Amino acid sequence: MNFLEDTSQSPVESENSLWVEKYRPKDLSDYIGNDALKKRAADWIANNDIPHLLLYGKAGTGKTTLGKLITKQIQCDHLYINASDENNVDTVRTKIKSFASSMGFSDLKVVLLDECDFLTGNAQAALRNLMEQFSMTTRFILTCNYHEKIIDPIVSRCQTFNIIPPNRKDVAVHLAKLLAKERIECQPDDVVLLVNKGYPDIRKVINNAQQNSINGVLEIVQSDLIESDYKLKLLEILKGASKDKKVAWKECRQLIADEQVNDFTDVYKFLFDTVDEYAPGKSASIVIMLDQQTYHDSLVVDKEITFASTIAQIVQSI
Repeated sequence: MNFLEDTSQSPVESENSLWVEKYRPKDLSDYIGNDALKKRAADWIANNDIPHLLLYGKAGTGKTTLGKLITKQIQCDHLYINASDENNVDTVRTKIKSFASSMGFSDLKVVLLDECDFLTGNAQAALRNLMEQFSMTTRFILTCNYHEKIIDPIVSRCQTFNIIPPNRKDVAVHLAKLLAKERIECQPDDVVLLVNKGYPDIRKVINNAQQNSINGVLEIVQSDLIESDYKLKLLEILKGASKDKKVAWKECRQLIADEQVNDFTDVYKFLFDTVDEYAPGKSASIVIMLDQQTYHDSLVVDKEITFASTIAQIVQSI
């Protein structure tokens, strides 16, 4: 069976050259964000018992990391399965059921089922039955990006938590500490640029930092970084919009069309987080407008028209 082993003291982990693995939190004190959930997790660990958990949120925000932290710090036998690789009903009926029904070394067993939104409908139905059948001895930690893909009978059996990424400032502080541990010299503006590019995917932020660290120095070619991320390109256009609003409007529309964006949730949040950069002195009116537009976005079918209206209002206001 594919057991999730406790490698917190493993020499392989301590020497891992990948920063995302080398600096993966080892305990709750190292985990940033979701403070209320961390307090609950501390109680579960202290009592050596957990409920069925469904952790959902965007990629790279710490769902799997939190699941592993909890699993490693309680006394249990544990099984890790990535449902993006093993998502059929046979996995549930054989691997998971065999684990749940077998004699274990501990009183409690935990199944960490990662990316469970990849499970087929039949697999989810079978999993629902196992969660009920073995509830006295086995707990399930399910992680996913899209909880709406999980059937209601599973959701109702779990305590459900939205894993919210820490704010940009906390991510920047975390990255600065990581760079200091690696003895990498860096400029604050470069750290901010990396966070803006990767947020809310903390894993992406750290990977980009490692990629751009050369000979002990964080070296970022800002033009290349901006070119590779449409949100940063959008920000640069808006910063210069006051010079020629007509050109800025056309460039923004073309950018969105070229990128084929169909979900603007992250872009609205990005525009909110960076409002002081592209609209200094006018942030209050822009925020009020963004609030209205994001509400409208949730009601309409053609979201691109709503976003185009948003950009038009921003450009006119700058």
